[in-house]
This record gives sequence, structure tokens and C-alpha cells, in this order.
Amino acid sequence: MSGSSDGLPQGEEKARAVRGLFDTISPRYDLVNRVMTFRMDVGWRRRAVRELHLPTGSRVFDLACGTGDFCRELERSGYRPVGFDFSFGMLANARTEAPLLQADALRLPVVDASADGVTCGFALRNVVSLAGLFAEIGRVVRPGGAIALLEASRPDSRVLRLGHTLYFERLVPMIGGLLSDRDAYAYLPRSMAYLPPPDEMLSMLRDAGFPSVRRLQLSAGIAQLLVGVRV
Repeated sequence: MSGSSDGLPQGEEKARAVRGLFDTISPRYDLVNRVMTFRMDVGWRRRAVRELHLPTGSRVFDLACGTGDFCRELERSGYRPVGFDFSFGMLANARTEAPLLQADALRLPVVDASADGVTCGFALRNVVSLAGLFAEIGRVVRPGGAIALLEASRPDSRVLRLGHTLYFERLVPMIGGLLSDRDAYAYLPRSMAYLPPPDEMLSMLRDAGFPSVRRLQLSAGIAQLLVGVRV
């Protein structure tokens, strides 16, 4: 499928591009994340895990698990994580004791209602179909189970939004170029265009079986957390 009008790939072309991108940046992915977020990403994941409010020992699927940051945080909080990622490079560089599977988050190789919870970090904009992802999450989470989906965002304040745009679109590619791959980290800010407005994402999650879903803004709005309970 051809790219969109803004030059971003769609469909299977997007899936191939995203897989190749994360295979490329996987060796230094954690380092670049820490540098470009000033380690705020660590606190964001901890907040996401706290928002699950599940019993100790609960089985939590971490989608687009990457190198295992969320899995390690889930383990520290007493959960039993299982990580899924379709980038073999990311899994090969993972640092976690949790079971890991290479799989497309839109087609998880698990039975219905097999998870007590689901986490996902900074991957909503990277899937081919966001509605398809939310439907799949609704399929695998048991009634009463919880989700905590972390994603980048843009501040509501005009002043903060301007500063964030300059940093995200100008400095992040420079940092990525110095530490990893400039083209990849130039694409990541552009990929924000894939995200629909927050109200639309919340509506999609309600349709997928999470009627109480809510959106939390983190660090003055540069990150967002979608949390809810399956009915």
C-alpha cells in the first residue's frame, strides 16, 4: 500500500517499515530512551504499572515489549508478565526473565480472556490498525482485567507545545543520530501523526469493552496514559 499524503507509510508497508526500524535501533534503544526523555520514561512506566491495581501474581501481557522495560517493572511489582513484540531485534536485546514471544500485537497467539491485564509502551502509533489493536486487547483481557497503555503526547499549553515540538522534531533526531540512527529517530516524531485525537482513542477503547477508560496526562502532557477495566 502506498504512503499517505504526508509521506508516512500505511498498511503492510508500515508494518515492514516499523519492524525494520526497531530491528535497527534495538541495540541502543534503552540508552536513547533514557537520554531523550531525561529518564522520565522510567517514572511513566512505574505510574502505568501502579494504575493496573491487580492482585499480586496476575498475568499481564506487555505488547510491543521491546527490550523488556515494562516486563521488568511488572516483575518488580509482583506481576507475571509475558512480552510480545514483532521485532526480533528488540527481543534479541531484551533484558528480562519474563517469557517473550515474537508476534504481531494485532494477532496474539493466545486464547480469549487469558490475561489479567495488558500494558503497552509507546506503540499505539506504530500498529497498522489502532482499532484492531484495541479489539485484540479486548479479546485477550478477562472481565475485570485492567489495561495501562502508555504513549507519547503533545501538551495542551501553546507555549509548552511549541517547546515540545522544537525538541521532539529537531533535537530528538540529533540525539538519535549521535547515539543510534538519525533516520529512525526522525521518523518517530513524525509518527505522532498516526494517533487520532484523545477522545477518539477513548471512544475506540470503550467500543472494545473498556467503558470506564480514562486518559491521564503525564509530565505536563508530553506523555499520556490510557487506563481502564474490562467488563
